[in-house]
Amino acid sequence: MEQQSSRAGRSPLCVLMIIGLLGGASPGQTQQSGDTSSLNALARQMAERGIRRCAGRVDQVTGFLGFGTGAKALVMLPSGEPDRRLIPLSMEAADEQVGTTYISATFAPNQANGCGATYDAVAYWPRDCERVGREAFAELEPMGRLRESVAVLDGGKHMKVYLMPAGQGCVSIKKEVIQ
Repeated sequence: MEQQSSRAGRSPLCVLMIIGLLGGASPGQTQQSGDTSSLNALARQMAERGIRRCAGRVDQVTGFLGFGTGAKALVMLPSGEPDRRLIPLSMEAADEQVGTTYISATFAPNQANGCGATYDAVAYWPRDCERVGREAFAELEPMGRLRESVAVLDGGKHMKVYLMPAGQGCVSIKKEVIQ
């Protein structure tokens, strides 16, 4: 007998928030106080929904990754005590070199520095991976391959770039941990 899952009666785990910025953004430093006026629109709206400990980190990371004119983000807001939960975010941003970049970021309130974060920035390049590594990530050191096809570039202890062949081009995945 087949089991069917029912969502009826379940409380939602998160609320989705889609933010689009039509004007210019003002990416800045991490938030030092309860004042949210210096934050970009995404971080400001998250702070208004109870995510205060990570608002400055959201501003810093999304500003660095291109949350500005034309960018869109989807935030999965945690239910209950949002300032004490992981906050996943998906963002689409324009990149001058490659076009569209998909970014998946997670923000984590913590004791050490208020809020840690990690992100993966995924882009398709219409050229081979060797050339992408040489031109777009020239400052990184080649580390070898994960297995056969995925090349790894070393950006230090907290950052790696993975290059994976895709059709006639290459997919890059930049992974960074911000502490």
